[in-house]
Amino acid sequence: MENTRQNLLTLIKKLQGQPVAVIGDMVADIYLEGIIERISREAPVLVLQQDNEKMVAGGAANVVNNIATIGGQAIAAGIIGDDKAASGLRSILTSNKAVVDGLLTSAERTTITKTRIIAGGRATVSQQVVRIDHDNHMPMNDIDEKKLLTKLQSILPQSKAVVLSDYGSGTITPVIRRLVIDYSQQHNIPCMVDSRYRIHDFKGVTYVKQNDAELAAAVNMTIKNDDDLYAAGKILLNEMQAKGILVTRGEKGMTLFEANGQISNIPVSDKSEVYDVSGAGDTCVAAFILSMAAGSDTIAAAQLSNYAAGIAVRKMGTATVSMQELIRTLGK
Repeated sequence: MENTRQNLLTLIKKLQGQPVAVIGDMVADIYLEGIIERISREAPVLVLQQDNEKMVAGGAANVVNNIATIGGQAIAAGIIGDDKAASGLRSILTSNKAVVDGLLTSAERTTITKTRIIAGGRATVSQQVVRIDHDNHMPMNDIDEKKLLTKLQSILPQSKAVVLSDYGSGTITPVIRRLVIDYSQQHNIPCMVDSRYRIHDFKGVTYVKQNDAELAAAVNMTIKNDDDLYAAGKILLNEMQAKGILVTRGEKGMTLFEANGQISNIPVSDKSEVYDVSGAGDTCVAAFILSMAAGSDTIAAAQLSNYAAGIAVRKMGTATVSMQELIRTLGK
């Protein structure tokens, strides 16, 4: 264990400044916090006095943010609107020194937002009472697609690894997907996909990230035990023609499936209380792909991503993990 920690501390130093492009659905996560005053006379609902509002990077933007805070050179690429949420995302990412000129403004689409209403009191625990999503369900128009394709042709040559972060909002069109996967294959750079609903569309990527529920859905199986998980992982690995699949398993840690037949179980790094799993998968992807950009082996990359995700789940809301936090955790 001590050798593993020392190796990972050495790896963290190698991550610094590694350029990684993140292409996908950029999301603004908005948290509206209110103090409970009373029950409304209009309906049986709470009346809140707004106390605080904050915006954090979500979706693909959370992957960008985590790559940046861990120390990589994060390069963001996607379509956003001409609105307050877009300005907020640019500001958040820029503050962490991410490159944001690949965030292109659409005349038709708005920035994806997920607004969480948090209710609490001076003597009560705050909790989420409702979430309001504003998404883009229409296909990307030809003008926006061409703009993004042109931008990617300049971004990809700058990158040592690529993430395709697909939250189902249509940024990664078939043409964009093919361009990125073909480029990564031709130039032998690692490309990792995290897709909640359409994983089979990304056949040919280098690495796949799924949680256990997504894996079960992808191969149309019920996973009840480790044997089921191993069977499902092997099926998806073969279907995706990938070098590896990283499956996150909650309290059971992670399992890495590799094309050479090796299956590696990585236990959770910290069994202390889990506060919020929001965005932890993005943190996992960021640490893994950044490690691969630095020339890491897959086991070490998965181990570091496991530590990073373990830090993220102990934070409320969509959160990032810093290089300093990783060093402190590994140094314990």
